[in-house]
Amino acid sequence: MKRMNNEYTEYTVPKPEFTPEMKATHTILVPMMLPIHFEMLCEVLRQEGYKVELLRTNHRQIVDEGLKSVHNDTCYPALLVIGQMMDALKSGKYDLNKVALLITQTGGGCRASNYLSLLRKALANAGLSHVPVISINFTGLEENSGFKISLRALVKCAFALTYGDMIMWVRNQVRPYERHPGETQRVVEKWTRELTGQFRSPRFFFVKRNYRRILRDFAAIEQVKREPIRVGIVGEIYMKYAALGNNSLEDFLVSQGAEPVVSGVSDFMLYCLRNGVFDNRLYGTNPRGKLIWRVAGGYLLSRQKQMIAAIKEHGAFRAPTAFTELEKLVEGYIGTGAKMGEGWLLTSEMLELIHSGVNNIVCTQPFGCLPNHIVAKGMIRKIKEHHPQANIVAVDYDPGASRINQENRIKLMLAIAHQQAEEEKSGPTPSPAAPQEERVMAG
Repeated sequence: MKRMNNEYTEYTVPKPEFTPEMKATHTILVPMMLPIHFEMLCEVLRQEGYKVELLRTNHRQIVDEGLKSVHNDTCYPALLVIGQMMDALKSGKYDLNKVALLITQTGGGCRASNYLSLLRKALANAGLSHVPVISINFTGLEENSGFKISLRALVKCAFALTYGDMIMWVRNQVRPYERHPGETQRVVEKWTRELTGQFRSPRFFFVKRNYRRILRDFAAIEQVKREPIRVGIVGEIYMKYAALGNNSLEDFLVSQGAEPVVSGVSDFMLYCLRNGVFDNRLYGTNPRGKLIWRVAGGYLLSRQKQMIAAIKEHGAFRAPTAFTELEKLVEGYIGTGAKMGEGWLLTSEMLELIHSGVNNIVCTQPFGCLPNHIVAKGMIRKIKEHHPQANIVAVDYDPGASRINQENRIKLMLAIAHQQAEEEKSGPTPSPAAPQEERVMAG
């Protein structure tokens, strides 16, 4: 709304639709978050007849474009996603009359549900209001007549998610220990290409065979044996996964001799589906959420269960925890009605890491993201009361944050992790002030 002469007039932003005719002419740009997963998901969309390109840019100009395009109080993920898209449009690489943008919306209480409006306003301010923006959401926020996802494509997406989760999970257990630097990444790229190609034929259905081959290739990488310092990464979903958002946190941890532990994106998808059941239980909302959970959630759970079983059967790698166990962990900590942002799932992820022996945790948060500060930073004290060995550091990310300060905070957390590891090796050290009898018993 604009105020003019003591009266308010409505300020509208153009909303050009992605029409069926555009399917053959327009290139759809997709912002980056998970390179392995998104490459396969983009291939699924290509098989539906869309021209899709995944944006892989990662430079300071993206932040600058974001600062120009959205208010600086907007959360950092929105600034980066919109900045990456605006940077691409201004690069001169694309025909601005034959390009469209794709963005996801959760439809929840997070500011992420406003990304679409913010992006359209940025386009209008740049004189690009004719560029269509496609919203992928499952809450009926918006539709485009020219963009439809078939049931066949949704099934392929479920396979892409679990394939991506497995590769990401196993990669992090090998990469910190590889004898020949870069070998793990070559295997990742090999299997990303292989699986992306398989989506053009029924071969992606041969899941057990693919899982065995993936695990065999990663297990064959020559490794240096040493005691691991494992560090879990949790937080707002974009900051947790996107190297652009968290300043390549996984690479930094590996450079410091640590093993990153990052749960799969399937858990977040299942969390979103599961919240439909909780809403119905707590607030009496539309019972359709329960049906969606039984059908879509049940199918995705079966894909996750099969992946976990394959890792356990192979035996060379630790398997992730099933989503069905995560809900149980938050009892006594936070209610499952807390669903803003990553909600109860974020607290559950920290607890799951501690229960699986990963006491060192980096919580990545966009500065000013109230939901994540409550369900993450706000829960750290509660978690430490029950798990005093927990070594958790919350790191804020925003356009003006110093990368050196962020990394120094993480280095301090790693120093504590190494100290705790040494103490575990040597056993408890008796207090000098303790009586001689107590020191003997402690020994």
